[in-house]
Amino acid sequence: MKLRAGEIDRFVKTPDPKAQVILIFGPDQGLVRERSNLLGKTVLDDLSDPFRVADLNDTDLKQDPARLADEAAAISMLGGRRLVRIRNAGDSLTKTIDAFLKNPSGDALILLEGADLTPRSSLRKLAESAKNAAALPCYADDARTLERVIEERLKQAGLRAEPDAFAYLASHLGSDRGITLQELDKLILYVGLDASDSRVTLDDVSACIGDTAATRIDDIVDATALGDFRGLDVALAKAGEADTSPVAVLNAVIRHFQQLHLVIGRINAGSDRDAAIKALRPPIHFRRAATMSRQAGLWDLSRLNRALILLSEADRQCKTTGFPDRAICAQALMRIAQGARTTRARTASGRR
Repeated sequence: MKLRAGEIDRFVKTPDPKAQVILIFGPDQGLVRERSNLLGKTVLDDLSDPFRVADLNDTDLKQDPARLADEAAAISMLGGRRLVRIRNAGDSLTKTIDAFLKNPSGDALILLEGADLTPRSSLRKLAESAKNAAALPCYADDARTLERVIEERLKQAGLRAEPDAFAYLASHLGSDRGITLQELDKLILYVGLDASDSRVTLDDVSACIGDTAATRIDDIVDATALGDFRGLDVALAKAGEADTSPVAVLNAVIRHFQQLHLVIGRINAGSDRDAAIKALRPPIHFRRAATMSRQAGLWDLSRLNRALILLSEADRQCKTTGFPDRAICAQALMRIAQGARTTRARTASGRR
């Protein structure tokens, strides 16, 4: 069973009873774990219950393929449906999972947690095509989803972020759902020390949110928009070393170019550059205003539209084609940077 993006949240809350095997996979391993936990809790509340939960990994099934059927058919000593979780699921398990789906046993829910499986993956193809299985892709949060996650997490704690603090969070989180939630929980604990105030300020956020990953992505965003080939190459290499998702990088660049589009649209309508940047909602961090101002001088609406189309196509290719996602991402960003570099050269020579 192949699920569309709009169907996934509903499925996680109420899984299709026909799907005994569910594959959760993708570059956002934090989201993989979160969705696996939520699915597991549709079976039982305590995911550490040794009588109803079997925690396995790919090596366990490689050594003993029959163990999957045995665990699925086992009956809990205290009653209730069982849960079987299999970590590091990949194509080496395809034959074992296929055999089980053709001759299932028991009623246990089987959760397969995988990495970033491409459309060519045999395990992914199996889960997407089998009637008694389902495949749930987990990609880095887009801007709208990330904002919802931040707002809901803070609301649960009785907190509300001020606009500049919210903007900082939205630009510094998002590459991994697990890390996002950990950072938000750290912020909630920090602000909770002052129970008299429910507001989250920029000072609060700056004091406790780690920004190493965000700095890497900001470097990529800025180098792309400014046409800095060398800076872009270095920033992409650092992001690769840190295993930053190319989809998360593309989403960050898309968000930034959408903001640039709004800024230039306001400038064209008669606003001055600084006022156009200050009018953004949510507002950008004040430390980034000068950099965005420089970038706004290198772009016009038509070229921004072309850049956004190119970015969206690269995002689609990363998720669907099976080609190396880092190469797709780098090629798209370099093409966009070339446009900014050309404009910058013309400006410097007075030919623009």
